[in-house]
This record gives sequence, structure tokens and C-alpha cells, in this order.
Amino acid sequence: LIGLCLVYLIMVALYDNFIYPFVVLFSILVALVGAILALNLSASNMGVFTMLGMLMLLGLVAKNAILIVDFANHLKEKGMNTYDALLEAVGERMRPILMTTIAMVIGMIPIATATGSGAEWKNGLAWVLIGGLTSSMFLTIIVVPMMYYVVDRLQEKWKNRKWLKKTALSE
Repeated sequence: LIGLCLVYLIMVALYDNFIYPFVVLFSILVALVGAILALNLSASNMGVFTMLGMLMLLGLVAKNAILIVDFANHLKEKGMNTYDALLEAVGERMRPILMTTIAMVIGMIPIATATGSGAEWKNGLAWVLIGGLTSSMFLTIIVVPMMYYVVDRLQEKWKNRKWLKKTALSE
């Protein structure tokens, strides 16, 4: 919970906006579902290393979503509309997201399948990362642009609503 709050506050400072960080936090929820599912399928226990894996997952998944949101924000600043900026951002950032995620998942397989002494402690960490990163890899590319588009449209409607009220009051 503290990790989520810290991630949110850092992103508020990054984007100068209180709304866009919720798009990134939504992608973290998708990853946590995959992590818990992988933990259950592997019959691993929730331990200290598993919780450390959840913290690592927070950062890795947030990084993937930040890549898309930040690139889309830069394109919007250059004058692109939201839809085209999101298509361009996903197209440009999908390869780095896939490369880092697949490398991390493949790197965790030896830890997840280890059977030596003390391996049970670290297996949970690996399964959490494998499940969370796999689910986020597929869903972040779809869910983050959708949530960004919805949040951006709501924010535009809210700004237009306030502007209409000010002009109606001034007349």
C-alpha cells in the first residue's frame, strides 16, 4: 500500500497532473491479478520473498505503463490528438516493453523451478514476477491506452464544463 502511494506521488510530480497516474496504477492492478493467479497455480506460499517480488512487480509494471503514457503526453504536446498519440505511443514503445518483460520472465524461470536447499523461499518471488509480468505484458498494451483515452476524454469534458460555467456567469 505504501509502495502504491509512493508510485502515485512520484507520477503526480512527473506528469504535473493528478489524473494520469491513475492510468498507470490501473495497470498495476492488472499485474497483481496475474501475480496472485501464478502464485496459486504454482502452489507457492505468500512469504517475505514473495512480497519483495510484489514490490519489484510494482516498479516493473509501472515502468511499462509510464513508457506509454509519457510518450503519448509528449506527442499531445506537439499537437497530436489523443487517439493518434496513443496509437503512435503503443507502436513505438511496444518493442522495448516486450523485450524487457520477456527477458525478465525468462530470467526468472531458473529461480521458479529451482529445487535446491532454500529454493522454496525464492520460488514465490519468481512465480509472482512471471505471472504478473506475463499478464501485464499482454494487458498493459491494451488496457493502458484505453484507460488513458477514457481519462483524457473525461478530463476534457470537465475542463469544458468549467469553462462554460465561467462564461455563463460573466454574461
